[in-house]
Amino acid sequence: MPALVQPNLLRKLNERQVLETLQAHGPASRAEVSRISGISAPTVSKVVATLLDAGFLEELDALTEKFGRPAKLLRLATDSLRVIGIVIDVSQCSIVTGGLDGSIDWDNAFEISTPDNYDDLIDEISDKAIQLINRETAIQGIGLSVPGLIDQRQQKCLFSPNLHLTDGHSPGYDLSERLGLDTVMIHESQALCLAERLNGNAQGLNNFALLDVSAGLGMGVMTEGRLLEGHSGLAGELGHITIDVSGRLCGCGNRGCLETVATDASFVRSVGELTGSQCSFDEAVQLARSGNREVLNLLEQTSEYLAVAMAAVINILNPETLLIYSKLLDVHEDFFSSTIELTGKRALKKPFKDCRIIRVKGGKCDGAIAGVIHHLTKSLAPSLN
Repeated sequence: MPALVQPNLLRKLNERQVLETLQAHGPASRAEVSRISGISAPTVSKVVATLLDAGFLEELDALTEKFGRPAKLLRLATDSLRVIGIVIDVSQCSIVTGGLDGSIDWDNAFEISTPDNYDDLIDEISDKAIQLINRETAIQGIGLSVPGLIDQRQQKCLFSPNLHLTDGHSPGYDLSERLGLDTVMIHESQALCLAERLNGNAQGLNNFALLDVSAGLGMGVMTEGRLLEGHSGLAGELGHITIDVSGRLCGCGNRGCLETVATDASFVRSVGELTGSQCSFDEAVQLARSGNREVLNLLEQTSEYLAVAMAAVINILNPETLLIYSKLLDVHEDFFSSTIELTGKRALKKPFKDCRIIRVKGGKCDGAIAGVIHHLTKSLAPSLN
């Protein structure tokens, strides 16, 4: 009878566990990795040697210890191996590089206005990515953060209510063909979840939910350390729950969806309708800060609908922590606290009391980088969970 666990698989499992240990706990010595992971010291040494040779890990200068020989710290690669993160968003796209620790080199980053058609989108992103590739020595892969419904198995954008130019396309595949690098595409809300767990406000958490209420309203959920994807990988579309059957037309074709009233974009659109002209987010916020009563009423209305969304997440999922991604949280110092207070009035008391509501620490570029790191780690071996 063949062994239940093949030696090669066991080695890959150990490699993945060492990487995940350093992702969760930061730089550590071999002894600390052994203690935290439960892998024997000799096995850790062998695994570390393999990962160092492959460029996945780097060693820091020796630490001075009170007793015994100085121990070197291991860290996820930041110099020997790099990754690219690409964010495709409604109005703007970003292209950055980062290390396997999630750090981003903001001095070598590009931002472009989102083109009006798909071919130009791929052309312009490829051009900027090639410039970054030429500056780096060892790019291992690309993480691509996109909005809308994503078929993860086929890596295809099925439908994006707020960015229809990607509908039916596979930008990850097309960029991989152009750039010659493994590219993984992930929904922007799920990417934000991975970033918060890697370096953000969800470190050490296995059960939490995240609401992205910027351009649209997306939800990411981490349960028992895994992303909640649903039967077809399309879970989390809370924004397309109908909240007003005769309300505003949504990009999905329906009317009165939650994302038409509870997001940064919906607030800006309402302010534009009020003033009779298109305005930017910053201009809308400035009107609110200037004390314009009608604009403040729109802001309060957005807060009320956002509270409805937050209460729905709390009542349905009973998360330990709920993270919110929104630029509106900075509009004034009371906006977030007052929205939480409104949430408490709409949510069931016990799950609301048990839930910590906090802001997302990072951004969508962090999500794109975290997405490719997650992909590279996961590709080593099946999860131990």
